Amino acid sequence: MAGPESGSDKPKSDAGNKFAAKGSEAASYVGSPAVGTSKAAAAAGLATVGPQQSEINERRRRFVWFAVTGFLTAWFLAFLRFFLPRTLFEPPTIFKIGYPSDYSLGVDTKWQQKYRIWVDRTPDRLFVIFARCTHLGCTPDWKASENKFKCPCHGSGYDSEGINFEGPAPRPMDRAHVELAPDGQIIVDVSRLFQWPKGQPSRFNDPGSFLEG
Repeated sequence: MAGPESGSDKPKSDAGNKFAAKGSEAASYVGSPAVGTSKAAAAAGLATVGPQQSEINERRRRFVWFAVTGFLTAWFLAFLRFFLPRTLFEPPTIFKIGYPSDYSLGVDTKWQQKYRIWVDRTPDRLFVIFARCTHLGCTPDWKASENKFKCPCHGSGYDSEGINFEGPAPRPMDRAHVELAPDGQIIVDVSRLFQWPKGQPSRFNDPGSFLEG
């Protein structure tokens, strides 16, 4: 009786070993790897490392950084500009224009672009006309061949001394204050203008409106 019992114990032991082996394999790996893991990438045949450091990639990175930096810089400058005062830079109102001997008889236009004036010399005096039409403020043109100023906006006409004679201009053009500096040069002040209002006495003979000679 003892022999068969001992023989039956051996097969049971082998079956237990096989079951333990299968159990260990099941414990070591069950199902497919989780998505996003290195095992899943390897199982799909994908590389587990990042993009190679090529020259093209480096250029792309630089371009992106330059674009971002430029955008942020422009935005920052616009932000600062919002808080800065908006000022207008205008030419000076007082300036020198040389010596009386620099000007001959007639109209000199060399300061028109810089200071918006004309220097006018007659046989007995020198004065400065402020180059602004008294109609709507346009800058007239000097027509040397016609010996007159002509406004390109609405056709106002002035003689060589700035006196209106045609068009809608209501009065002559203004004249700037002039005086001689200690060094003998002419000082012009366009913030002090002499006018001849329509129907009123002229101020073109007031002191400071001209230089004699």
